[in-house]
Amino acid sequence: MTDQPRPQWAVRLETERRARGWGPFKAARRLYAAAGIDHPDTSQVKNLSRQINRHEKGEVFPADWGSAYATAFGLEEKDLFGHESPDTPAGTKEPSATPDDGTDDVKRRAALQLLAALGAGTAIPPGTIEEILADIDRATGHGPNVDEWERAVHDYGQRLVLRPPGALVGDLTADIITVGRQLKRTHDPHIRVGLLRVSASLSGLLAIGLGDAGEQRSARVSWATARRAADASGDRDLRVWTRDRAAQDAFWSPGSDEFVSDLVNEAVQIADGVPSPGLARAYAARSYLAADRGDQRTALASLNKVKETAGRLPDGAQTALAFRESQLRWTESYVLTRTGDSRAAVVLERAISLYPPGSLVPRKNLVLMQAEALVRRREIAEGLQQAIKTLHDHPDFVAAAPSLWESACWTLSPSGRVSYRRRENCVR
Repeated sequence: MTDQPRPQWAVRLETERRARGWGPFKAARRLYAAAGIDHPDTSQVKNLSRQINRHEKGEVFPADWGSAYATAFGLEEKDLFGHESPDTPAGTKEPSATPDDGTDDVKRRAALQLLAALGAGTAIPPGTIEEILADIDRATGHGPNVDEWERAVHDYGQRLVLRPPGALVGDLTADIITVGRQLKRTHDPHIRVGLLRVSASLSGLLAIGLGDAGEQRSARVSWATARRAADASGDRDLRVWTRDRAAQDAFWSPGSDEFVSDLVNEAVQIADGVPSPGLARAYAARSYLAADRGDQRTALASLNKVKETAGRLPDGAQTALAFRESQLRWTESYVLTRTGDSRAAVVLERAISLYPPGSLVPRKNLVLMQAEALVRRREIAEGLQQAIKTLHDHPDFVAAAPSLWESACWTLSPSGRVSYRRRENCVR
């Protein structure tokens, strides 16, 4: 019994690989890269190199890896495999019933990226799922659904305080890319305005996630994009939010107080007296600045503005951009703690009770404020012990970005007086 000759495509695969001087392991890494997987582990490379050997012997047709081979070799699939295609089993030569317009290769590559990502345990490349499902969506007449995107924004807003810093950056990035593509293809003015609102919200939430993860420059760039998208949408409340929330984040980051003040002033000007969650946050950022400067009068006056604005907001606004009572009490706690007000302890207990146990980051910050309040009352040992324990509990959930204590210089005078300065103002 004589061995059957190798299929022509198998010979071509080996010839192309050898012509480039690639061994099976290097070829495996090239295929993973072509599939969008940049860092496969050793076992994955070893397994794929075995598959490459079987492909080149003609034992198995590379149905799942055809697009990757073509991309890695810089060839068209039809030139590489001839009559065979990754859509047909080995040994069959059934021609396609319809002309190939190139979309099949795109979808095969998307499917390959999905399978490779799932096999490698890595993130699915942005746009992959959408490309796979695109034909079904078109057949059902499905276009951009702004309501669905608004619900996604709301969901992200709920999860952001329950997950470790930066945990949602990948998902947010993928959705921002998808919304951006829909904006490019959409000409309906009404839908475009809705998608711009979604883009502004998602970009702002991405900025929050990046800032919490310590990526300050990327957060700043994301906030700038969020402001431009909000301005283009014409949504006044969103325009205010993308400035005041950025101001709050900037307050916790190394930078100038003038930048924070400029964002706050811009938000207040855009709001023009109309109450919104964003306007409440703007006054909150102003109160933080004044409290840190020791300007108790301005801090308390701004805090009263926060309360007045929050009191004029409609009930039941539970969107990602909302300003809830818990956030009001958080602001009040910070201002009263920083100004040494005797009411701080009671307000802190109230604020902590308003956050669910899963909201680890805001609760952690509030407990740190309690520790500061203890130190200010000369209960120094107890305050420091509480701060140390809080910072060691749930280390993946860092306190405000950066935290109240990690971002500050704390000094204690011989008389027991506590002094606080943000880290960028510390003298080393």
